[in-house]
Amino acid sequence: MPYRFFLAGVIQGSKQGFEVCDQTYRDRLKSVLKQGFANCKLLCPVEEHPNSVRYTDEEARTTFLANVKKAKESTALDVYLPEASMGSGIEMWEAYRAGIPIFTITPMLTNWVIRILSHRIFPHIEAFEEFVLSGEMKKDLEMHLMHSAHSETHFP
Repeated sequence: MPYRFFLAGVIQGSKQGFEVCDQTYRDRLKSVLKQGFANCKLLCPVEEHPNSVRYTDEEARTTFLANVKKAKESTALDVYLPEASMGSGIEMWEAYRAGIPIFTITPMLTNWVIRILSHRIFPHIEAFEEFVLSGEMKKDLEMHLMHSAHSETHFP
């Protein structure tokens, strides 16, 4: 079964109105994950719902709950947080509760939620790329999958 990566990360952050944060990080994460995991499946909420900031409340609720479910069913949650993100925080919490490893890229190294829920924290994308391309992420996930198959203990 291929690895399934849910790409969480800031979309609106603290912006008001319909403005969104720069989303180019998603292409960079997708590229490095495809290099490190040839047949992986990438679950990207922005790719699947490019106009979600303009959804009605009901469309937004349905989409958000479906995304949380996908995050909980993924092999790993890869999170990019140059700033706080309420949606990503909830996705992280639910993934953590489901025992899904969370790899967070952020300069917010002292944030409690990030420190408590993340399996690994990277201060910038380059550090994450090195982790993936070196094969360390694959080893980490294999250990997790082996451990979770023999135990009900949540990761980490």
